[in-house]
Amino acid sequence: MSQIAINTSQNVNINFLTASVGERIAAFFIDMAIKILYILIVFYVFFKFLDLSAYFTTMDRWSQGTILLIIYSPVIFYTLVLESLMEGQTFGKKLMNIKVVKIDGYQATFSDYLMRWFFRLVDIWSNSGVIGLVSAVISKNNQRLGDMVSGCSVITLKNKVNISHTILENLKQDYIPTFPTVISLSDNDMRIIKENYQKALKVDDRELMTKLSNKIKGILKVQIDSGNFAERQFIQVVIKDYNFYTGKDVI
Repeated sequence: MSQIAINTSQNVNINFLTASVGERIAAFFIDMAIKILYILIVFYVFFKFLDLSAYFTTMDRWSQGTILLIIYSPVIFYTLVLESLMEGQTFGKKLMNIKVVKIDGYQATFSDYLMRWFFRLVDIWSNSGVIGLVSAVISKNNQRLGDMVSGCSVITLKNKVNISHTILENLKQDYIPTFPTVISLSDNDMRIIKENYQKALKVDDRELMTKLSNKIKGILKVQIDSGNFAERQFIQVVIKDYNFYTGKDVI
């Protein structure tokens, strides 16, 4: 499973895993069970309990078609309506703890949900789900065709995100910041800084660490004595200072 950066309401980027094909299939069958239950209840009420079958058979085909369309409308538009109202979730997706998001991490719009819903005809209903299943298995972000066209993917909300996955850092209550000019950076700047810092740290890339340190110094217009701050320590302090000034509401 791949990762997608999701932008939270506090403007903090968190990496979420895409939902597995198994989770999506399970959510699909839960939704199907709900739809089937609805149809059984409606038909029992109309044609058994109220005994309207005789009246229904006397209607012309257009009237019968209209009534059936009205009855089946909640089933037909089930996914589109619920995903629009529940921010990317149906009852099945909610039970499986997965949801639809834009591939860039922003909340999908009604037009995105509409495109996904329309392509269900191709992905699922025209071929018993073969196209949707194959495309979800082979695509990078487990996307079916409707996801690709709408620029969406389905993520899982089950994974516990460690604080190291975000721009946030654990700060002590008595922490004293060193570089107040970090407030000139954006959340995206800090995300890039931290990602490159962690990358350099992981493989001990001193050249990348030096370039990153020099770049930050240039942006912040700070001059430090290398004897007081090693490059690694400097970047750590910059990240923590940024969280100190901007992250109090989201830590």
